[in-house]
Amino acid sequence: MKEAPTTSTRLLRDIAADRDSLRWNDFVRRYRPMMHSYLAQRFPTLSAEADDIVQETLLGLMEALPDYRYDPEELGSFHNYLTGILRNQACKALRRRAREGRSQEVAADLALAEAASEPDNGGENAWRDAVCDIALRQVLSDSSLQERTREVFRRVAVAGESPAAVAEAFGIERNAVDQIKNRLLRRIRQTVAALAAADGSDAG
Repeated sequence: MKEAPTTSTRLLRDIAADRDSLRWNDFVRRYRPMMHSYLAQRFPTLSAEADDIVQETLLGLMEALPDYRYDPEELGSFHNYLTGILRNQACKALRRRAREGRSQEVAADLALAEAASEPDNGGENAWRDAVCDIALRQVLSDSSLQERTREVFRRVAVAGESPAAVAEAFGIERNAVDQIKNRLLRRIRQTVAALAAADGSDAG
């Protein structure tokens, strides 16, 4: 498993003190995939503009950092602050679409924008799903995994096929399928917990 990232507090202090620091690359590497996954779940109609929205969010964060002081005890998880900027940029993109009349789904887009600004649990759930998605990708991209192990897990845990059918398809015992599933799920849970702990989130 990849080493757990350093805490957001330390990372943010480093890049706030020196925006040209190589630590900024660490931050972008860590948060960009989760931001993309969050947008895909929360704002699916903006997929073509996701790269621009993420880039604008990172620029907005960079501008705010000299004055921003992250205190997890006072402010909670850092991703709440980050997704606030991300939602604002997504809403700007939706309003641009509405003004330009480029989308046939303008009404739906505007409804999304209004819902995104409401203090509901949808954004939190979307971020948690994004973290789980990244954890799944990290575990399955481990080069030490055998391809058969990876495919058995995908079919039984991701595609939802029955363990008995998967065991028969690969010519292995049903118990072996269960072991693969449980072992990789355990690694994914550990990765989710590490990512959540580094972000100041509750990994439970």
